[in-house]
Amino acid sequence: MRRRVVVTGMGVIAPNAYGVEEFEKALREGRSGIRFIQEMKDLNFSCQVGGIPQGVDKVLMEYFDEEERNSINDNIGYAAIASMDAWKDAGFTVPKHDSGQVDWATGAIIGSGIGGMDTIGKIVVPMVNDGKTRRMGSRIVEQVMNSGTSARIGGLLALGNQVTSNSSACSTGNEAIIDALWRIRAGLADRMLAGGSEGPSPYIWSGFDAMRVICRKYNDEPEKASRPMSATAAGFVPGAGGAVLILEELETARKRGARIYAEIIGGAVNCGGHRTGGSMTAPNPEGVVRCIRLAVGDAGIHPREIDAINGHLTATFADPYELKNWSVALGVAPKEFPYINSTKSMIGHCLGATGAIECAAVVLELYKGFIHPSLNCEDVHPDIVEYADRIPHRVIENTDVKMIAKAGFGFGDVNSCLIFKKWEE
Repeated sequence: MRRRVVVTGMGVIAPNAYGVEEFEKALREGRSGIRFIQEMKDLNFSCQVGGIPQGVDKVLMEYFDEEERNSINDNIGYAAIASMDAWKDAGFTVPKHDSGQVDWATGAIIGSGIGGMDTIGKIVVPMVNDGKTRRMGSRIVEQVMNSGTSARIGGLLALGNQVTSNSSACSTGNEAIIDALWRIRAGLADRMLAGGSEGPSPYIWSGFDAMRVICRKYNDEPEKASRPMSATAAGFVPGAGGAVLILEELETARKRGARIYAEIIGGAVNCGGHRTGGSMTAPNPEGVVRCIRLAVGDAGIHPREIDAINGHLTATFADPYELKNWSVALGVAPKEFPYINSTKSMIGHCLGATGAIECAAVVLELYKGFIHPSLNCEDVHPDIVEYADRIPHRVIENTDVKMIAKAGFGFGDVNSCLIFKKWEE
């Protein structure tokens, strides 16, 4: 029998809430975290709205002294706070810096899509161009290297197992969780922190603005800008944040009397090879279908056992294709389709963090028995009107939902899918 893996802790920094309890409230309320961003207007962006977590500076002051804060950019800060919150949520104590003990059974896989671009843009490039490299300080490298997030967390929590950062565009957060799932199953770790983060930076968002794939039609109505599955969807809303899940081998969790949020029973990743419709920016439909079916097969369930889907659903042209791919993969007609919602309707697209934040939403839905609404899609896209009854516009309480699938599709034609199950002894 393979080792079973459960979720025993979570930390969340999202555009619409900080902390697990507040995030749950925001999901139930359908609270949007999309706001007008003055900096984007000042920089002449077409899109001038985004999802940026609020009040993080105050939290950083509570967690780190001034010297530490000077070596932490937003990307690393989000990951570090979410990791420590998840660690404590799972019932552990953050070790002291001078502790000599190392936790050899616990590791971390925490990635980002682009990472420390703000540090590169605001500090590295200007200082190098001005011939001031010696003034940058000795801690610049750890802020700009992609593994700076996981490296920082490894030190904060004295982790002795694998500590690494993955990067797979919008699929990053999902893939981190899947890799951690596989590592625990294989007996290589008892416990893993897994998730993703992404800082808010015009240097990151500018490329998407140039591509005209982010929303520019709702600058005066930010909360209406993120419109997955809508006929009036106008592109994704850029976002930032971070989330970390504590994945733990079931018997290890039981022995220490841990609170269990949910079980992860399946996961899969693949690539569509940039063929038959797939490209750097669009998924190969066959690749998507195969990935979903692989995850369902890994979970050992029948496709019709899936009660709900937390889609990738970015408010672009790809949304209708995604629903149709799900329908093919699960072998169900529109009227038999599971509930489907988009967390991005509230938080925007948080890039490397998005999968992790959305997985936290899925776990909370299973643990607390609700399905959160999908905002701004009352005018369902005409190509998916047959699925309209399966899209919740208000919170659905007291559900009997037991299995939720979470998908992620990223630049590069990469796909990921996870199957979460309500925890039942």
